[in-house]
Amino acid sequence: MRIGELARCTGVSERSLRYYEQEGLLSARRTPGGHREYTEAAVDRVRRIQELYAAGLCSSKIAKLLPCMRDSDGRPSLTADECLVSELTVERARIDRMIRDLQRSRALLDTVIEAASGR
Repeated sequence: MRIGELARCTGVSERSLRYYEQEGLLSARRTPGGHREYTEAAVDRVRRIQELYAAGLCSSKIAKLLPCMRDSDGRPSLTADECLVSELTVERARIDRMIRDLQRSRALLDTVIEAASGR
């Protein structure tokens, strides 16, 4: 599929897809005319990349992680190792801290909203 079709299928801009390729997160075959062509598996790959970005991982960490994941289900591939598990554990702890901070902020906002509403 061409870049426009992949963009439509995934909801990701063509510019982002080119960036993913530049960062080594996504690969495309080039036609003789220089157009990018992606396999159907690229849809799962792009969705996985988006999930990892949404979790707060940077492109260099995603590039390191992707070869250790199967695109179709996100489960570990045979190349996943203890170093990867260690790094992912650190990332999960960071996300847990962010969740706790957001919960505290929401509780504070709830208190202010309640007070301002005259309850």
